[in-house]
Amino acid sequence: MAQRYVRVQTTEGKIYYGLLKLNREVQVLDAPPWLQGQPTELILEVDAYHLLAPCAPSKILAVGKNYANHAAEMGTPVPEEPLLFMKPSTAIIPTETPILYPPQSERVDYEGELAVVIGNRCVDCSPEEAASKIWGYTIANDVTARDLQRRDGQWTRAKGFDTFCPLGPWIVREINPGARLQTFLNEDREPRQSALISDMVFSPEMLVSHISQIMTLMPGDLILTGTPEGIGPMEVGDRVRVELEGIGSLDNPVIARFGATS
Repeated sequence: MAQRYVRVQTTEGKIYYGLLKLNREVQVLDAPPWLQGQPTELILEVDAYHLLAPCAPSKILAVGKNYANHAAEMGTPVPEEPLLFMKPSTAIIPTETPILYPPQSERVDYEGELAVVIGNRCVDCSPEEAASKIWGYTIANDVTARDLQRRDGQWTRAKGFDTFCPLGPWIVREINPGARLQTFLNEDREPRQSALISDMVFSPEMLVSHISQIMTLMPGDLILTGTPEGIGPMEVGDRVRVELEGIGSLDNPVIARFGATS
């Protein structure tokens, strides 16, 4: 099994990066792993922590219509270059934390995705250089208020609600290009989404290079690489699970968000 890098909060409220052991104990690192964090002697027992999202990025870049079959189901051609948008870091939640269904929307969709974690400052990188800037990989759910996306014409509101970026459960250093990404709803045995990450139009290295021509990517920043065909609505009371071979699964319930105003 690949080494799993986690970010946790202890029962005393302290936040650490660490290595998750097979027995679920966490060996604490003295810094984020992409900043050369080294193992310490501090070991956290299973009941002494809970998982957070595995990184705290300065920004989240996301890519639209990066699978040809998803572009087709949206009724649009494949973009000639990566279609970029941003999600706020405040949208991030860890696995098992509820997605809050906002009262402004009547359709909220799941979008399972591979997420890339940047390890080194990246500016004007070639695709070859960009490969060395990728530190690791995790799972994301690019939750989207689909009706608001169509209504607004731009995607900030539809993509930016609090809890609209479930992330985790941990980071691995490498992933097989032929790994399968799947999204499940509730106890359904058949996935709602199922695709190989090699089916992407633009590879992770191409995306990092392209984005670095626009803005500086910093260690710990996050790139969501796009979702395949099969997007669909979630309802209050549902549970959505995104699985990615070589990483694991990201699992979140959906509950109503109360007290919000438009």
